[in-house]
Amino acid sequence: MVSAAGWLDQPLDISGKTILVLGGTGMVGAAILRRLKNEDVHILSPNRSALNLLRQDDVEVYMRAHKPDIVIMAAGKVGGIVANVEKPAAFLYENLMIEANVIHSCYLAGVEKLLFLGSSCIYPKDAAIPIVEDALLSGALEPTNAPYALAKIAGVKMCDSYRMQFACDYISAMPCNLYGIGDRYDARKSHVVPALLMRAHMAKVANDPELIVWGSGQVLREFLFVDDLADGLIFLLKNYSGAGAINIGSGEEISVAELASLICETVGFEGRLVFDKNMPDGVKRKLIDSQKIMNAGWRYKTTLRYGLAKTYEDFLAHH
Repeated sequence: MVSAAGWLDQPLDISGKTILVLGGTGMVGAAILRRLKNEDVHILSPNRSALNLLRQDDVEVYMRAHKPDIVIMAAGKVGGIVANVEKPAAFLYENLMIEANVIHSCYLAGVEKLLFLGSSCIYPKDAAIPIVEDALLSGALEPTNAPYALAKIAGVKMCDSYRMQFACDYISAMPCNLYGIGDRYDARKSHVVPALLMRAHMAKVANDPELIVWGSGQVLREFLFVDDLADGLIFLLKNYSGAGAINIGSGEEISVAELASLICETVGFEGRLVFDKNMPDGVKRKLIDSQKIMNAGWRYKTTLRYGLAKTYEDFLAHH
């Protein structure tokens, strides 16, 4: 039985299930794979050379051949503000195609459950803080990432539509800003944590007197360590079966200026911070309301300070 809020009376038993994790080479997908090692499940996670999600026929053939019971969709084209501004068509096209191919193929193959992973950027730029799930489509999007957000909104609505028309057990999770092990490091195109961490490290190595931070530094952001997200996603997989988006975040905010200072402390950079106000800030605040999942019993475990330390360890080991 499912409650009016979408919570299952009895958890879904995933023991012995075949779970397909799409996007397993990315930061989120890799964290999900680490988390699933604690479960008695059979895991599938093809890389792009084994399965091109942009090709509908390939996805349908793969689903029929491997018959996964559960699909976790963490695949997609992602990037920071600069990447979204420079390549809006790519962010819209690739994410739309991946979602359409995977969701429809899951239906055709009779997949038991699908977990679609979106982003908190789907919400309107002027949504009331903290942002509740019902704020979706209630206002205009932030222009710098509107194409990506529109694609993710389409994914949520596809899951809802297949649930409505075909009674498919498809759910959608919307995380806040993520960081952690396996992040993507690109000084121009990464999200704020990896971009700042990489540039702070470079400034430290070069003994630079200052570190330039894009934007005013005054905007507030919410961050969640990626392994905490993975734990929350498995919690939802087992306990949730509702329509619409469900938020998952830490519930805590920090300014970009404070974040930059904490990153400099983590890295050991002792120069001064200079804020380039000619670069875009994005929305002023983006704290999401995660009370639904928190009231159901899930909590994040990793503090920002500890998570940044683990992230920097991973950066030093692999980059």
